[in-house]
Amino acid sequence: MSLQEILEYRRSVRYFDEAKELDTEKVKYCIELATLAPNSSNMQLWEFYHITDPDILKKISHACMDQQAAKTAKQIVVFVTRQDLHRKRSKEILEFEKGNIARNSPPEKQGRRWKNRQVYYNRLIPFIYRRFFRIFGLFRKMIAISISLFRPMITSLSESDMRVVVHKTCGLAAQTFMIAMAEIGYDTCPLEGFDSRRVKKILKLPRSTEINMIIPCGIRKGTRGIWGERYRVPFEEVYKNI
Repeated sequence: MSLQEILEYRRSVRYFDEAKELDTEKVKYCIELATLAPNSSNMQLWEFYHITDPDILKKISHACMDQQAAKTAKQIVVFVTRQDLHRKRSKEILEFEKGNIARNSPPEKQGRRWKNRQVYYNRLIPFIYRRFFRIFGLFRKMIAISISLFRPMITSLSESDMRVVVHKTCGLAAQTFMIAMAEIGYDTCPLEGFDSRRVKKILKLPRSTEINMIIPCGIRKGTRGIWGERYRVPFEEVYKNI
């Protein structure tokens, strides 16, 4: 399928054909493709929980208020944000960048580029992602607003702002996953309605994690589970050419 055909095929399917199984390896590959999604500073503060165990599927379904999409799903993928891993990710990126710069940068620019990466991932990233009862976020925001009086400056640096950044990044991965699934003829349904506390308990997630999205997966059964034709706000209402 072309990209347009894939996007037109993808629908939020709320009832899956319970007689049709999914190839676990194919779903896993779609999750792998999701890691290619763009993300802020390449931090990749996400984890993907691929649920195939029938008992766990039932528990997750119940935590999703037993919605039909979850009850009839053959597999479920839970997208989780991991802002708490920012130090670990920074170190991993720096380790990669050391070789990346050596292999792909002109010799005369390698020293400066490596120094910039070190400052960015050793100092700036820990500063903007660190959380402590909103105190660090307030401090960051005050500094940013002060600087913005004299030059353009990012001011969305509170702890709530950074939480939004991490969730946007994870959402991009979730969308990439759903497009990849549609390309192979598998269906998905991103759920907003679920009990995060119960889901975290089922998956034994650390307290600092958050559930970004739960995506039941399966194969649609005819037109059942698709709410008729797709409605979109007229393009002229949302498109602004400036």
